[in-house]
Amino acid sequence: MGFKVGIVGLPNVGKSTLFNALTRTAAAQAANFPFCTIEPNVGDVAVPDPRLETLARLAGSRQIIPTRMTFVDIAGLVKGASRGEGLGNQFLANIREVDAIAHVLRCFEDSDVTHVEGRVDPIADAETIETELMLADLESVERRLANLSRKVRGGDKEALQQERLLLAAKAALEAGRPARSVPVAEEDAKAWKMLQLLTAKPVLYVCNVSEAEAATGNAHTERVAQMAAEQGAGVVVISAKIEEEIAQLDPEEQKMFLEELGLEEPGLDRLIRAGYALLGLRTYFTVGPKEARAWTIKAGTLAPQAAGVIHGDFERGFIRAETIAYDDYVACGGEQGARDAGRMRIEGKSYEVQDGDVMHFLFNA
Repeated sequence: MGFKVGIVGLPNVGKSTLFNALTRTAAAQAANFPFCTIEPNVGDVAVPDPRLETLARLAGSRQIIPTRMTFVDIAGLVKGASRGEGLGNQFLANIREVDAIAHVLRCFEDSDVTHVEGRVDPIADAETIETELMLADLESVERRLANLSRKVRGGDKEALQQERLLLAAKAALEAGRPARSVPVAEEDAKAWKMLQLLTAKPVLYVCNVSEAEAATGNAHTERVAQMAAEQGAGVVVISAKIEEEIAQLDPEEQKMFLEELGLEEPGLDRLIRAGYALLGLRTYFTVGPKEARAWTIKAGTLAPQAAGVIHGDFERGFIRAETIAYDDYVACGGEQGARDAGRMRIEGKSYEVQDGDVMHFLFNA
């Protein structure tokens, strides 16, 4: 089960620098000119979770396997992208493939780094990209409505549902609101997702600040935080330059460097976790002598479907799940201690897996 977060923003806001640090590679060229990222660069990153190391230590696991997320560095967008300006068509096509958007905003002053609009205004930058995405969505909606007209006149049930959702999206977009502002009923969720509207995707604002402001933020980040709160979006303050430096250090050097800057952890860890939360994801664990492993599921996933993340046979032949809450596993000193203390539960097909559950699935082959 893969989850993709697209890193987007105007040219020269620090997207590629951030991506390089995020994936610990130099796969995305970082340069001070627009469109240095021509093809979307893709990198898988481990989701930091200290619980996994604790579980591995208690179980004597020989290997630790974290869960992962995919980040995609997408070419910079400019005003007019919805009409194909710059690399607009390519940008819009690439962003349709991701599950969520990490929108990098320039929140630092530096006369040596060119801004395509000649000013530093993260709110205006956010509005530029949001407007282009909304214009692209509106064009898509109108085209789809025209193509549906014959089926709608014929009373096609699926076409009528699509028309209803498209009209709701069109009303929001014409009012200057993104598609994610449209309330969607549970029975419409699948059809809504199939529309692949760009502005329906959840957004996380990433404020890229100077090294000196990484711990405190600044006036720009305060404005972004207010905007994010009004939209119900997430926000993370990060210095791409610091993260790029940290990526070159070993763990002990990283710790010392962060302490000097007054930071408790790398900003990338916060970014990855924020992306994880943005997508409504949860983690459960399987633990044994061979390995301690984290698995990703959507919030609300039931036990058989969670088992299916490991292997389809686990879901098809699901019998029950032996389950220990993470806190109980640690407090009891491991699986056997939890069993002895009566903290292991037997859960069936209707159990909703909780974040941090340590699970063992029994199934018919």
